[in-house]
Amino acid sequence: MAKAQIETVLGPVNAEDMGITFTHEHLTIDYSKCTLPPAKDVDKSKMTEPITLANLNWLKHNPYSCVANLNLANEKDAILSDLKSLKQAGGCTIVENTCIGINRDVAAMIEFAKLSGLNVVCGTGYYVAVTQMNSVKNASTEEMTKTIVDDINNGIDGTKVKPGIIGEVGCSWPLAEMERRSLQAAAIAQSQTKTPVMIHPGRDPTAPFENLRIFQEAGGDAKHTVIAHLGRTISRKDTLLELAETGVFTEYDLFGSEISYFQEMPTIDMQNDAQRIDMIGYLISQGFEDRILVAHDVHTCHQLTKYGGHGYAHILDYAVPKMRLKGISQSNIDKILVSNPKSWLTYY
Repeated sequence: MAKAQIETVLGPVNAEDMGITFTHEHLTIDYSKCTLPPAKDVDKSKMTEPITLANLNWLKHNPYSCVANLNLANEKDAILSDLKSLKQAGGCTIVENTCIGINRDVAAMIEFAKLSGLNVVCGTGYYVAVTQMNSVKNASTEEMTKTIVDDINNGIDGTKVKPGIIGEVGCSWPLAEMERRSLQAAAIAQSQTKTPVMIHPGRDPTAPFENLRIFQEAGGDAKHTVIAHLGRTISRKDTLLELAETGVFTEYDLFGSEISYFQEMPTIDMQNDAQRIDMIGYLISQGFEDRILVAHDVHTCHQLTKYGGHGYAHILDYAVPKMRLKGISQSNIDKILVSNPKSWLTYY
C-alpha cells in the first residue's frame, strides 16, 4: 500500500498533486568543500575570477576549480527565476537533495517553495566524507541513524519541516569508512521509517553495486531506492541492465550537461542528452519503464540561465521533445516524469 501524502517543506501534499517531478536538484548547496585544482597549473589564477563570458568555456571544463561557481546558495534571485521558468513550463515538484555536509537550508527551501509555487521535497542523511566535520566522520552507525530518524519523525533542526527522502547519501570511490556507516544508517532508518532513499554512488562502474550491497546487507530495500548519476557512472548497456535487475530506480539526473569532460573523474566520458535518452530507451526496451527517473542536478552557478546554463526547465523544454523524436512514447514519458517519482516517494 502506498501512502497518500508526501512530505514537502510546506507540509504534506497529496501524492496525486505532485505532477511532473524532477527527483534530483539543489537550491541551497555549497559545494566549495569539493574544490579541485584546474587541469592546467597555469590556470590556477583563474580560480578566484568571477564567472564571465570570457572564462565560461574554461569553467565548463573546470567547474569545480572556480570558487565563485561552487556556492549556489549565493544565487537566490537567479535560482528563483529559473524555478519560475520550470513552473511556467509545467513542472510541479522538485526533490532537493542537499543533505548534511553541503549546506542544507530548509528556511531557504521554504522561501523558494512559497515564491515559485513548486512543491519542494527535502532530504536527510549525509553527503561524502570530505564535506563532513570531524564529529560526523567519527560518528557511529547508531548515532547517524538516530539523527536521520529524528529528522524524519520530529523535523529538521528544530523546525517542523520533515524530509521526504533520505539522501542524497554520498559515496566516494573508493568508499570511505564514514560513508559505509552512512549507507548502513540510511538502510536502518529506511527500514524503521519507510522513507525512500537516494544514493550518490562512487565514480566507478562497480560502485553502485558495492554501495547497494552494503545498503541491502544493513536492511535497505532496493525497490524503494534510487541510484543516481548513472550518466557519469555506467556506460555499458549490459552493466546498466544488471543494475536495473536489482530492482532499484535508475536515475539520469545530469540532463543539460553537454560536455564529455568530467573534471571529478577525467577517465570517465560524460554522456550527453542524446546518449542519456538512448540509455533510457534501452531500459524501456528491456521492460524497466516503471523504474526510470530524470533530473538536472543543478548544483553549480554556471548551470543557471543567468550564467548561460540550462536551469531547471531544460528537460521539459528540450529533452522531452528529443525523447519523442527518438521514439519514446508519451505514455512512457508520463511515467518517467509523473508516475515513477510518485511511486518512489510514496514508499510505505
